[in-house]
Amino acid sequence: MRLLIQPEDGVLPLVKAIAGAKHTVEIVVFRFDRTEIEHALANAVSRGVAVHALIASTNRAGEANLRELELRLLGAGVTVARTADDLVRYHGKLMIVDRRELYLLAFNPTHADIDRSRSFGVVTRSRDIVREAVRLFEADCKRIPYEPALNNVVVSPVNARKELARFIQEAKEELIVYDPRVSDRPMIRLLAERARAGVKVRVIGRLAGPVPGVTVRKLDIRLHTRTMVRDGKIAFIGSQSLREAELDARREVGLIFRDPRAVSQLLQTFESDWAKAERAGEEPASAGSPTARIAKKVAKAVAREIPPVAPIVNGALQEVAAEADVDLIQKEVEAVVKGAVKEAVEEAVRDAVEEAVAKSTGGAE
Repeated sequence: MRLLIQPEDGVLPLVKAIAGAKHTVEIVVFRFDRTEIEHALANAVSRGVAVHALIASTNRAGEANLRELELRLLGAGVTVARTADDLVRYHGKLMIVDRRELYLLAFNPTHADIDRSRSFGVVTRSRDIVREAVRLFEADCKRIPYEPALNNVVVSPVNARKELARFIQEAKEELIVYDPRVSDRPMIRLLAERARAGVKVRVIGRLAGPVPGVTVRKLDIRLHTRTMVRDGKIAFIGSQSLREAELDARREVGLIFRDPRAVSQLLQTFESDWAKAERAGEEPASAGSPTARIAKKVAKAVAREIPPVAPIVNGALQEVAAEADVDLIQKEVEAVVKGAVKEAVEEAVRDAVEEAVAKSTGGAE
């Protein structure tokens, strides 16, 4: 097993893997802007390699870029299929070479993900894991149901919630997490339970609200991985955050593994990132910095666009009270509504900002 670390490893490992293919390359695409990989796929076809691309039916940026890519690949002789539209999003990232080697990635083949983000991928030749990835690829190409045969191949929405919950629950001493946004309530409760049990829980990324015993830090570069390491021995890398939609309503793919060398590299990278995040936290941006000025301008623009809330609140509360046949307690309702609105606004703003920043740097999730 081999670990890919971004941005250090860059695009070359993927290009070399395609260049070394002798029979087949099967690749799942959600976002894509790396011409090196596109050229490598076209060159593989010219050598007689059967290249099959499964392209997402849509992504947040729309379908135009995906359809342009589809036409270019078809023109190069690549067999192209589109994902179904039965799930909210097909967001998995993987490549299978000669049905012998699997590249399971947390990053897209884009400049933003590979060159400007912390992310990881894992390369394995395990026959069972590769076979399972082929089964998933074929099922999604043919738009037929997929049922997992391996517990360590984590696929949303079929087994991700169960397997990732188990991963967290079995932590005894330490749990480290990279995640852009942990917001799923049951998963947050599990993190809190582990912390109460004495497990050292650290998160690089974001957590929806403070959790006693869980320490959170923000990375100084873009974060585009979903990764956990439990007790320094077993790791998870995948495309699914601990968010409800990514666990229950989207196609996401990940892998749980025990390879000592890969796990050690993950731990070293996390500790380095953790130390950098701590130093960055000690030096907040000044109020007059360009980033702060942009943030204030955006916040004012958002505030101007928010409609009057009183009629909405009154109408919604009356409707809910009538349906539930309960007496509303002002302080309880106020606290819950504030929390719910804060979370919803934070998530909407985070998604919009991430997309805008990624577009400005060459890609978006």
